[in-house]
Amino acid sequence: MKKLLSLLLLAALPALAQVTVGEPWVRATVAAQKATGAFMTLTSTQGAKLVGASSPAAGVVEMHEMKMVDDVMRMREVTALELPAGKAVKLSPGGYHLMLLDLKQPLKEGATVPLTLEIENAQKVRSKIVVDAPVKPLNTAAMHH
Repeated sequence: MKKLLSLLLLAALPALAQVTVGEPWVRATVAAQKATGAFMTLTSTQGAKLVGASSPAAGVVEMHEMKMVDDVMRMREVTALELPAGKAVKLSPGGYHLMLLDLKQPLKEGATVPLTLEIENAQKVRSKIVVDAPVKPLNTAAMHH
């Protein structure tokens, strides 16, 4: 009877999308710099969305997209980022990324920045993932091109 009750409880839980976070990092800042980017690869087992992020290191964390519009690179805030089932979605310099604004202090290479990612599954159920992202040098993006 107890086993049957456990199975019924499991069946009643909404299916949560399992999202893995690969290679998270945050770009280091210089003194007086109040914003920087956070980058990573997100992979969800089910269709889901990244709908928010926060960090104790920043007053605000926004999701942004860099995109060429009329031969000009533009950055805009996005309210959600689709995570198609089984496909890796890369947040990288020059593309989608998290923008950490109103930084509480400069971020130095070797430190880590806690990030909380808010994920919404197809049933509109939200869950949170906490990630410790290492801070990498300012020129990290250039080193990968």
